[in-house]
Amino acid sequence: VQLQASGGGLVQAGGSLRLSCVASARTFLNNGMGWFRQAPGEEREFVAGISWNGGRTTYADSVKARFTISRDNSKNTLYLQMNSLKPEDTAVYYCAAARGAVSSREGPDYRYWGRGTLVTVSS
Repeated sequence: VQLQASGGGLVQAGGSLRLSCVASARTFLNNGMGWFRQAPGEEREFVAGISWNGGRTTYADSVKARFTISRDNSKNTLYLQMNSLKPEDTAVYYCAAARGAVSSREGPDYRYWGRGTLVTVSS
C-alpha cells in the first residue's frame, strides 16, 4: 500500500498550490479519501474529504471556499487545490485512505496514510 503526496512548497500569502496524492488502485478505487494537516506544535487536523466516487465532499470551516478536493479514479490520484493561502495554512499535509467508501473528519477512520508534504505560506 502506498500513498505518495507531492506538490508542497513555499508560497506567498494569497497564492495557490495544488497537492497531489498517488495511491495504489486497491487502496484508492473503493475508498473515501482525505487530506489532513499538522502545523508545528499543533495536533493533526482534518482539512477535506471526498467519497469514493467524488460525489460527496466535506471541508473544515477554516478552508471552505478556498480549498477544493477532487479525485481522478482513472489515475488513482487525489488532489487538493489550495487558493488564497494564508500563513496559518502552513503545515505538513497528509493524504489518507478511509476504511470505507466515504470520508470522515476523524483520523482513526483512515486506514492508510502517506508521507506528508510541507506547505509554507509566507506573509
